This record gives sequence, C-alpha cells and structure tokens, in this order.
Amino acid sequence: MQATALDTKALKERIEQVEERIEKALARSGRKRHEVTLVAVTKTFPATVIRAAHELGLRDFGENYVQEWERKRSELGELPGARLHFIGHLQSNKARRAAELFDVIHTVDTVRLANRLSQYGRRLPVMIEVKLSPEATKAGVAPEALPELVDCIRAQPNLQLIGLMTMPPWSDDPEASRPYFARLRELAERFGLPCLSMGMSHDFEVAIEEGATHIRVGSAIFGPRSQR
Repeated sequence: MQATALDTKALKERIEQVEERIEKALARSGRKRHEVTLVAVTKTFPATVIRAAHELGLRDFGENYVQEWERKRSELGELPGARLHFIGHLQSNKARRAAELFDVIHTVDTVRLANRLSQYGRRLPVMIEVKLSPEATKAGVAPEALPELVDCIRAQPNLQLIGLMTMPPWSDDPEASRPYFARLRELAERFGLPCLSMGMSHDFEVAIEEGATHIRVGSAIFGPRSQR
C-alpha cells in the first residue's frame, strides 16, 4: 500500500468504518468516545502510510519492533501530536532504545525489563502484559506473578504503571475473546489500574464492551499486512 490519492481515499474509508464500529460498541456499553484510544498498528507498513494516516487525523501509532520503528522514524521526521506505543515483545537489551523512542510501553513482563526501562531517566508510562492464554507463543507475566511485578514497577522512580495488556488466543469468533478481556479487567481493578490494552481488528468491539481503554487495530485500518 502506498500513499497515493486512491489509497488515501481507501484509508480514509477504513478509518471511518473503524470509528463507526467503535461508536456502536461504545453505545452498547454506555461509554464515551474519549474513553477509548485507537492505536493504529503500523507494523510492516511503510512511513508513507503512517504519514497519510497522521494527515487523516490518527495520532496514536503502535509498533512491534524497535529497529523497524527506528528506520521509519528517520524517514518520517516530525509527526506533530503523535504518540508512539510499543506493543511487541521487548527484549531487555533493547529497553533503553525503546524508552527513548516510544511514549508508552504496553508489554512489560519481567522485573529485569522494568529495571532496564527505569534506567533511562524520564517518566515513562508502562503497562504490564499478562499471559492469560495457554498458548506457548503468547508472552506475558502469569497472573500469580503479577503482584510482584506491580510492586516492582511502582517502586521504580522513572516508570508510571498505568494498566494491563493481553492477547487472547486467536479465534474467528470475537466472543471467544470475552472471558480473557473480562479477566484482565478484574485484575486491573484489583490493582487499581485505569488502563486496559486489549482488542484488535477482529474483536475490539468485545474489548470495548469489557472496558478496553486502548484498542490495537492494524488490518482493519491499513488492509492486509505484508509478510516480514
């Protein structure tokens, strides 16, 4: 996908369709639009597409790889008002660079990673990724280990713990995600955390109904993703 006039029109239409879906889910759950942040997931999409999305009004962008975002950032230059979210698995040896490049980290899952992120020296909002799925491919801290990690992050002078994040097992049925989203909400309430990063292109309506404050939407905005 390139940022041609035709593609920009298609991109605008998809953004409007996503907004319609968000509004319907908010109406069903009695919530307001300002309560949900739409994070446009730009993994594998080029800088031209990100700039086109920014020009169409999107301000929150999610990336999965530090090095990929570094390359795009050098091409993009300034994006006024943009907020960058790191939403992929973060290795501790890339923590310092991630802290420099991103405004929010959604995927803290170990004490070691929290310690590394805090060393950068600026106040960084973070979320804890919780592993609620039995799938071996899913990352995150186990719910029983969550209290230790919460305490660790809250003790860090340069980290601000704002919420939890999770990824349910993939299913064609959005309703299959609901128990995982409900469980994450319960955990967040237990620890007094206001933010919930959950829900993607196929199931974000269910996530909103279960209290999501951040939805991570890629293909519904940008179309099919090219393979890395």
